[in-house]
Amino acid sequence: METHGLLSPDDVAAARERYEAVGPAAQTVVKETAKAMRFDRGEYEERVTGEVVETARDALFASLLEVHTGSREEFEAAIPGSFEVVEEGSENVENVAWHVAPAAETVVAATYQREAAAAVATLQRQAFGKVYRELL
Repeated sequence: METHGLLSPDDVAAARERYEAVGPAAQTVVKETAKAMRFDRGEYEERVTGEVVETARDALFASLLEVHTGSREEFEAAIPGSFEVVEEGSENVENVAWHVAPAAETVVAATYQREAAAAVATLQRQAFGKVYRELL
């Protein structure tokens, strides 16, 4: 089993704290990206909205979520007993990527055959959409 990412907040308050903490980084990323795209002041003010920065914060938070990858057996052994499991993919595929979300007592999982990195990135976005968006 391998672990990727950093965040697995224990409760809603911790999730909100972490989400708020990535806000300034998201704003900096958007600002520097706009600068690299040579936006002048008018274009920046017109195109870089609060929604754009919020989307960057969502993506940054999601990309930091802790995801485990491993065999189906490792996955099944890692599921806390009372947690709801939301799994995408086929039970016949050997490998699973999963995120344990104690804040929602949920495990979000997806099966994959070979590409662990792609599965991790996809699962991070899915976990954000299925668990954290509603909490935050």
